[in-house]
Amino acid sequence: MGDGLPGAAADDGTGRARRSVATRLTTVLAALLVLLVLTMPYDFGHLTATAFVRIPLEALLVVALLLALPPRGSRLVATLAGVALGLLGLLKLLDLGFSAALSRAFDPVLDWALLDEGFAFLSESYGRPAAIGAATVLAVVLVGLPVLVTLSVRRLRQLVVRHRGGTTRTVAALVVVWVACAAFDVRVASAVPVADTSATTLANGHGFQVRVRLDDRRTFSTLVDADPFRDTPGDQLLTALRGKNVVISFVESYGRDAVEDPEFAPQVGAVLDGGTSQLGAAGFGARSGFLTSPTFGGGSWLAHATLLSGLWIDNDQRHRTLLASDRMTLNGAFRRASWQTVGVMPAVTKAWPEGSFFGYERFYNAKALAYRGEKFSFGTMPDQYTLASWRRLEQARQVDAPTMTELALVSSHAPWTPVPQMVDWAGIGDGAAFHRPGGESDDKRRTTKQIRADYRTSIEYTLSTLISYVRTYGDDDLVFIFLGDHQPAAVVTGENASHDVPITIIAKDRAVLDRISGWGWQDGLKPGPQAPVWRMDTFRDRFLTAFGP
Repeated sequence: MGDGLPGAAADDGTGRARRSVATRLTTVLAALLVLLVLTMPYDFGHLTATAFVRIPLEALLVVALLLALPPRGSRLVATLAGVALGLLGLLKLLDLGFSAALSRAFDPVLDWALLDEGFAFLSESYGRPAAIGAATVLAVVLVGLPVLVTLSVRRLRQLVVRHRGGTTRTVAALVVVWVACAAFDVRVASAVPVADTSATTLANGHGFQVRVRLDDRRTFSTLVDADPFRDTPGDQLLTALRGKNVVISFVESYGRDAVEDPEFAPQVGAVLDGGTSQLGAAGFGARSGFLTSPTFGGGSWLAHATLLSGLWIDNDQRHRTLLASDRMTLNGAFRRASWQTVGVMPAVTKAWPEGSFFGYERFYNAKALAYRGEKFSFGTMPDQYTLASWRRLEQARQVDAPTMTELALVSSHAPWTPVPQMVDWAGIGDGAAFHRPGGESDDKRRTTKQIRADYRTSIEYTLSTLISYVRTYGDDDLVFIFLGDHQPAAVVTGENASHDVPITIIAKDRAVLDRISGWGWQDGLKPGPQAPVWRMDTFRDRFLTAFGP
């Protein structure tokens, strides 16, 4: 029995040592988590290792407050600070994601609605299990991060209280260093000062954003009602386009970078320049310029609504207000002037409330277009099939009245792989002729270089398809307008890219192009660097004015 006592003591000593190591390790991890949340950048363009080298003033103030308060007060402050810091961490993560994908900060008032859109995108592009997995991870982070950060701050409070003297000296020294760094604007990363107040800046910025959104809700309705064409009779609208079949086609993610970035411009430019020559030989002329989109990297519906309504629709709150109004869109102007209006939306696979606002007389969604071929990632069908199916369905109606059609083409939607191949128009049928290149593989685990190359290829495909369609089926009465909805995500464009997108008008009737001679748009399908740039919301009024009496 005596032989067992030394072994038991040794085991107890080993246990205490292990518990001590675990306690210290937990404290270190808690400190690292708090420091990470405080110093983590919230702009994806600033996410570098050196950006974490800073001294957060907010942390020094909280520690000083903990030192000054009695135990009960310090526990309450630690809890409140932990919750606030946890929420700040969530806000930073959301800002990082939005700046990477959409080149803007997260909007705490409006952007929660985009979670559904994000889930749909992941389901279509990567499969439903991947979307469910991503949603589960997001839910765990939303709940878990504030809890972990709060527990970490409370644990660090105990350390501060136990080592009050050493903590006081450390905080005093760091305050002196912070003041010196602030005075001399010391930076390790060029965009991030070491003397940091970014947590306060972030909170204030989003607080101001909330106030702006609430004010905008009240003022935007006034803008909706201020319409110079509101009471214009139909016989005074679009008189210079009588008898023309007008198409407005949005090309997904077709941005200015596609025609100007050195990595894309040679190939995309060759498609556009070749198309200019081919269409010119067939008797068509074209004029091109740029529009500034209200959105970047996504949110196509905002660009559609902006162009058609003549209002700057840069968020879902404005979009909902617009849909609840009686604002006359370009579609509505054509309908008022006795055109039949058609909507072609191959990506619409469920109820689409926007349809009642735009008032299409005929609407073709994914089901109506009836594609039976292989799926190409996010796109429900290749753009060539969309054009062919729309033409077949409209021809079957044998309508004598001219039509105005809004088309959405989605083969150039992220993730830009796999890209369809063009087939003979006569053999398209129900879409069974389309096969994914290289068999079934569509691996999304790609380098940035591969992603950019796939983006370029998808834009080349859609533009080639549009040019081929006009060459094959265009006639004297066709007026074909195509434009980008927004730039692609920052992974393609890089940081600080413009919001500009190309726009082109094609017509065989020279009188149509003469009507826009005063716009200063450049000849051909490709706008050059000096082409005019307008805000997208100005297009409706300019168009109605140019083609009016």
